[in-house]
Amino acid sequence: MNTNTIHTDLCIIGAGPVGLFAVFEAGLLKMRCHLIDALPQVGGQLSEIYPQKPIYDIPGYPEVKAQDLVDNLMEQAKPFQPTFTLGERVDHLDRQADGSFIVTTSDRTHVHCQVVIIAGGLGCFEPRKPVLTNLEQFEGKGISYMVKNPETFRDKNVVIAGGGDSALDWTIFLAKVSKRVTLVHRNETFRGAPDSAAKVFDLANRGKIDLILSANLKEVTGNGSLEKVILEDKYKQDLSIDADYLIPLFGLSPKLGPIADWGLSIDKNAIEVDTRDYSTGVERIYAIGDINTYPGKLKLILCGFHEAAIMMHSAFKYVYPDQKLSFKYTTVNGVNAF
Repeated sequence: MNTNTIHTDLCIIGAGPVGLFAVFEAGLLKMRCHLIDALPQVGGQLSEIYPQKPIYDIPGYPEVKAQDLVDNLMEQAKPFQPTFTLGERVDHLDRQADGSFIVTTSDRTHVHCQVVIIAGGLGCFEPRKPVLTNLEQFEGKGISYMVKNPETFRDKNVVIAGGGDSALDWTIFLAKVSKRVTLVHRNETFRGAPDSAAKVFDLANRGKIDLILSANLKEVTGNGSLEKVILEDKYKQDLSIDADYLIPLFGLSPKLGPIADWGLSIDKNAIEVDTRDYSTGVERIYAIGDINTYPGKLKLILCGFHEAAIMMHSAFKYVYPDQKLSFKYTTVNGVNAF
């Protein structure tokens, strides 16, 4: 049990990609960060759920694997020497007389900070599971809710269910790895990126994958491990598919946990913020990344990066109340520079 108090400028709750990039932005402004995450490693969902998933919407990277992005963000933050408390959940937040906070974790780690930044992604999360006969019987025996190692699926018959970005991206990726990939979606159109949807339709047209639309998962069968996935089509007829693996990708069910009791304005498990600086309704508490909400919000990593940059310039006043944040420019060979 840890009873020592860690002193820092900013306490970032959540060590996912947005939290890690926030360290870099804070470091540019000479602010120190300590990060807390309930997971045993940094990276958030990227490392825990789909470390080998390709990501296509990070500027400068036509394609980057999730874990590679996390590793690069850690390297980017390294010069600013962030500190971490991992595998512990934030339980309490106590404001001090001077406006600062003491953050206390489930293992009684105490962090004293001037500003709290909530970058916890979806908060505590668990996969949304389909209502499916025999589901529990085959969990871990052919049914998986994430792809940690794509090699697990090499030369196997894989059924992916879902219509979002994860389902589309993994269908595209595993089409090059698996013996056969079948993508099942309950609708005729997808929720994911149009470009990814176009690639999936192209793979289906070329016979590289099987695409079954307007169908729902109904049942799974097998002798000790998964052997068949039974679908029900729009005509209420059953369709049996040979399958070594079923990957239902229906998103995550978010739970805010103790954060819900901090007096913040909550809308559908997300924290409402002011888009001028991503502050919450509580002074010195900010929320960035997927855990916040505002009109026009897009749950993209790059949007979280933008929010982190804007937010840090607002947090500066609490760490250095006697200093005005400003930049002076000089001209070097006719080019403006800091």
